[in-house]
Amino acid sequence: MTRSRQSRAHWLVPCALVGVLLTTLPQRARGADDPREWLEKMNKALATRNYDGTFFHLSGGRVETMRIVHRVRAGRVTERLQSLDGSGREFVRANDELTCYLPDQHTVLVEQRPNNGPFLGSLPQFDASVSDFYRIEALPATHILGRPARVIAVNPKDQFRFGYRLWLDEKTAMPLKTQLVDPRGQVIEQIFFARLDMPETIPDVDLAPTVRTEGMRWVRQGPSPDSASAALGAYRASQLPPGFRLTVQGAQTLGGASAPASHLVYSDGLATVSVFVEEQSATTAGAAVSPDAQPEPPVQGLARVGSGYAFSTIVQGHQVTAVGEVPAQTVEFIAHSVKIYSSGQPPRH
Repeated sequence: MTRSRQSRAHWLVPCALVGVLLTTLPQRARGADDPREWLEKMNKALATRNYDGTFFHLSGGRVETMRIVHRVRAGRVTERLQSLDGSGREFVRANDELTCYLPDQHTVLVEQRPNNGPFLGSLPQFDASVSDFYRIEALPATHILGRPARVIAVNPKDQFRFGYRLWLDEKTAMPLKTQLVDPRGQVIEQIFFARLDMPETIPDVDLAPTVRTEGMRWVRQGPSPDSASAALGAYRASQLPPGFRLTVQGAQTLGGASAPASHLVYSDGLATVSVFVEEQSATTAGAAVSPDAQPEPPVQGLARVGSGYAFSTIVQGHQVTAVGEVPAQTVEFIAHSVKIYSSGQPPRH
């Protein structure tokens, strides 16, 4: 992909993904020292505790310093993720609405985020069937930030998904360090806290954005009307990697597009791939400013997006893009399998 096409791939990723830095947690526990129970404790700590921390995010040879503030008060969750480096990006969530302040793009994105999990652990919980595709085990304990820590490994059993290593505070089960790893165990992405406080109260000022928005473009992204969603409901992946299944179906308007895209989410309970299907006329709308101007060619090929990949192709005259924190072959597999079912029922998976 060219640089401009790669930047388009970033538009296809919901901005909440920027704050999704950890893994999903299993729902069943087997004993006090079972690694599954520790992951469940981590999930509860992330969702119910107040915390304010500064961490380093390492990905693609780059290091970014970020601050996370998370508050739960009277059942209402508010949180703020702030880049402390050059981009100045901030992400503020109040319950189910996420506002992404992107000063480096002179843009503010507002989108609905129905998943009420925190930034640091917002992927859906997986059930026992995930054990068919991941091995969860405890590694030798260690110390992080001077605190005793449990170490948990979540390893993929095949080449279609990434794995995780997590260092959890022995006292609170809060994650002090995490790594995203490929099927060979090589680290793709890493975060670790330099500071982590868990105060009883967090003032409103610590959750307010500091970005000046004068002159910035506001874009509201979200589900399209039901009629548009129904019209786009005939797209499905005809085949999927083992364990993946359809978890979300809808329509979403992306960036400055003039028409909604069909939005499908496939997950194995841990890894997640979003698929966007757009009419080609929608992807090139507005590109020609005169009769002699040439529209932008359709996006095709593979691009690195954060710690994952995006793959775009053309299927039956439609632009199909699959994106997720998974190996390249997974997004390619799913994108190539998307079909448009003009009659009859599409597959259920």
